[in-house]
Amino acid sequence: METKELLKKVRKIEIRSKGLSNHLFSGEYHTAFKGRGMSFSEVREYQFGDDVRTIDWNVTARLNHPYVKVFEEERELTVMLVVDISQSALFGSNTRFKRDLITEVSAILSFSAINNNDKVGVIFFSNKVEKFIPPKKGRSHILRIIRELIELEPTGNGTNLGEALRYLNNVMKKKAIVFVLSDFIDRGYEDALSIARRRHDVAGIHVYDPWEKELPPIGLVRVVDPETKEIRWEDFSSRDTRTQYAKWFEENRLYMRSTFLRAGADVVSVATNEDHILPLLKFFRKRG
Repeated sequence: METKELLKKVRKIEIRSKGLSNHLFSGEYHTAFKGRGMSFSEVREYQFGDDVRTIDWNVTARLNHPYVKVFEEERELTVMLVVDISQSALFGSNTRFKRDLITEVSAILSFSAINNNDKVGVIFFSNKVEKFIPPKKGRSHILRIIRELIELEPTGNGTNLGEALRYLNNVMKKKAIVFVLSDFIDRGYEDALSIARRRHDVAGIHVYDPWEKELPPIGLVRVVDPETKEIRWEDFSSRDTRTQYAKWFEENRLYMRSTFLRAGADVVSVATNEDHILPLLKFFRKRG
């Protein structure tokens, strides 16, 4: 992609994502993901309805009038995006690929985080860790993340979420909020997810295309597996073929959801042909 075209695309994503995070997600994000605790801020005069347990007796005795302690939440959390850039994300039956949706959701989460003075980092993965961007704050850092989301091409074939989560567990020693954005066409990541969940606040964002869930009866189609590069012809007008694909999708979805549930992690599914704003808002509000 040419530099001019890349910058234009980055700017377009920034405008949309920043607007959504400012008007919709910043408050929801703040409520859903709490800080590390409460720290003392100041004292003020006692007002009717204040909790008597917050009275500062030393100040009250000195000034001969009741004063209470005021506390504020300690923020500065660290958000880690674990982003699937494997070839299977480069699929879309309408105007948007799965990777396009992953990019926009990642941008919304990133701007919501920095609006709350939190740091953001990213682990890009395919069947291996492709790139690690350490957590930082600031608009320029988020724009760099968006550029990588658009431009970074995987060097590996396949998907290995377990490898990405093990890498996360090694590099992130302090607790973080972890969003895993993927189509989750993978198995065998249970142990790594359980370890990550014990250390961090983990949430999965499952991105899928409607054709993966239910194929249209459009006849004979040349199918290319984006990760193995295997080419074959499939008859999508066949009920058996469509049933087989639907069964594969549902089994994979149930595996993903049950794995996250057993680990005590949240998960939300978003389709490429749907408005992703409502599922994300519902997800944040549920957590809040």
